[in-house]
Amino acid sequence: MTIDMSQFYQAFYEEAEDLLAQAEQHLISLNVEDPDMENLNAIFRAAHSIKGGATTFGFNNVTELTHIFENLLDKIRNHEITVTQQHIDTLLMAKDVIQSQLNGYRSGDSVDRDAEAQIKMQLQALTNIEESGYSTNAKRDVGAKIIADIRYFRLELPTIKDNDVLNLHAELELLGKVSHIKMKNGITVFSLDTSDTPESIVSICSFIVEPEDLILTETTQESDSKLTAEGEEDGFELFVDTTAPIPQAHVIPEVGVSSNDVSPEKKLDPKTLVTQEAASIRVGIEKVDQLINLIGELVITQAMIEQKVMQLDPTENEILAQSIGQLNRNTRDLQEAVMSIRMMPMEYVFSRFPRLVRDLAGKLNKKIELATDGASTELDKGLIERIIDPLTHLVKNSIDHGIELPEIRKSQGKNETGRLTLSASNRGGNIVIEVSDDGAGLNRERILSRAYQNGIPVSDDASDQDVWQLIFAPGFTTAEAITDVSGRGVGMDVVKRNVAALGGSIQIKSSAGYGTTISISMPLTLAIMDGMSLSLGGNIFIVPLGLIIETMKPRAEDINTVAGEGLMIHVRGEYLPIIPLHAIFNHATLVKNPADGVLVIIEAEGNKAALFVDGLVGQQQVVIKSLETNFKKIQGISGATIMGDGSVALILDVPAILKMGQHNQLEGAFQ
Repeated sequence: MTIDMSQFYQAFYEEAEDLLAQAEQHLISLNVEDPDMENLNAIFRAAHSIKGGATTFGFNNVTELTHIFENLLDKIRNHEITVTQQHIDTLLMAKDVIQSQLNGYRSGDSVDRDAEAQIKMQLQALTNIEESGYSTNAKRDVGAKIIADIRYFRLELPTIKDNDVLNLHAELELLGKVSHIKMKNGITVFSLDTSDTPESIVSICSFIVEPEDLILTETTQESDSKLTAEGEEDGFELFVDTTAPIPQAHVIPEVGVSSNDVSPEKKLDPKTLVTQEAASIRVGIEKVDQLINLIGELVITQAMIEQKVMQLDPTENEILAQSIGQLNRNTRDLQEAVMSIRMMPMEYVFSRFPRLVRDLAGKLNKKIELATDGASTELDKGLIERIIDPLTHLVKNSIDHGIELPEIRKSQGKNETGRLTLSASNRGGNIVIEVSDDGAGLNRERILSRAYQNGIPVSDDASDQDVWQLIFAPGFTTAEAITDVSGRGVGMDVVKRNVAALGGSIQIKSSAGYGTTISISMPLTLAIMDGMSLSLGGNIFIVPLGLIIETMKPRAEDINTVAGEGLMIHVRGEYLPIIPLHAIFNHATLVKNPADGVLVIIEAEGNKAALFVDGLVGQQQVVIKSLETNFKKIQGISGATIMGDGSVALILDVPAILKMGQHNQLEGAFQ
């Protein structure tokens, strides 16, 4: 029977993508002055795993390139070559070509064969360099340190195929010095000298045998002498790896081991060493989306049932009311559990930027240190994928326009190395992502001058916040020349538009000479949200709860008319414009006098206003449905939801409402 290997392709592509991302992170963090062996080993293991999968599926181009990639890494690990910045740059370029090759196999994209040939030549040229750069004493010191960290393990496996034995031997070679014998009773015994962990050993062996069938023992005896004795006694051939990266030394001093630390032979339980990855599974995103849609329908159905039960006599239906309350709690718990499946840490986004910052800083001759904070903060996968492009543009802007050249920073008394920080945090049901730099800050005069040139109306007395918002105008740029990084004025307006499409907002804080911080605030998910229901002329509108500051019943003496501005409400020392929702949509209303209605204080993108409606209905969770997909795009409306009685309620686009309230003439709205 022929096995269709194509069914395994997707799993290989996803695993290879993860391995390449890990290799890139390790390469970028590698210190050329004092390379960490664990980092080098991790990069080598990633390349070896990709090569193994590519060989299995017949992806010969990937196999050839990863093999050359491995050869260079192996010489670096063996201290035959001193790692330099050139090695790291070349390995990073090789990683990009491998990614291109995989994309070619995956989606039929064209692959640059010239780039393939060029990177192979570069890798081979670096591999053939003989000079090590290590003195004899330095080699001895490095070797002594590695030997001191070596642990010795004995592995007993049940009867397995000879081919599996050889494959397992090859995989264990990645961890250190390995040898094996096959006993008369069919049991295969491996001996491994490694600085790696027992978990890594079990993880490799799990591809061949079940963890419970593996007997793993930590010993104090080196592999050669241990297995040689067993082999001679049993009369079987001894297989020893002679190309292992660990320095060969037959006299190993006892370092840091006391009689109380390790017994002569310490048995380990392989079942407790299975890594966390073995307890996870890959699930197609379409299945998760289907599950979330079903949960959304369940929330709607639960709300309908709850509304019907509220119309019944509570005394006669007390047990039913209690059951509905329990159903409500269970539904919310289920919804949170299902939503958490789609939640991914911001590390998924942040991990893409070290390479970008490194390459772009080098291109612009700048020194930049990237710091991240809140990488464990979680965000919906759909939002994460759509926020990557806006963040990429903001990071490029900070590097190009914000952080100065080293000599300029030094002349200003700053550290030559600029600092760029990416952070994420949860605030009031939203996630706030910030891009901060300690560069020159925004230049108010230059922005105003360019705004006048572009015919953008702005007052010289405008607040800093209003001036900073000008950089989001289409075609706006302060760059003196067009480069391949910036200067065309097509970026920040797209950033703002994309963020707004996600239900988010952008704020800017900047101080001349001290840097700029751009904050993006977004809902944690686009599927279900907490909202406040507002009534207007017998219909219901929803406002996202996170954008409401407070609600109030205004007093007549707090309402004033300001020339050219319309009605304003005095709230705690500041005057806010009153936006009548019925005038925005030309909608019927039951209340005309502001003092008789309800004001909802809303805020988005640094702007505040008081939204005038008939009344408040209550707070509830709503399932967001796309109005544009099911009907058409309506200005001021971001979506729709189904209420408990089956009616449709529209969800307000608060940033758009604030703009419509500013730019539209609403005279006569309260007459």
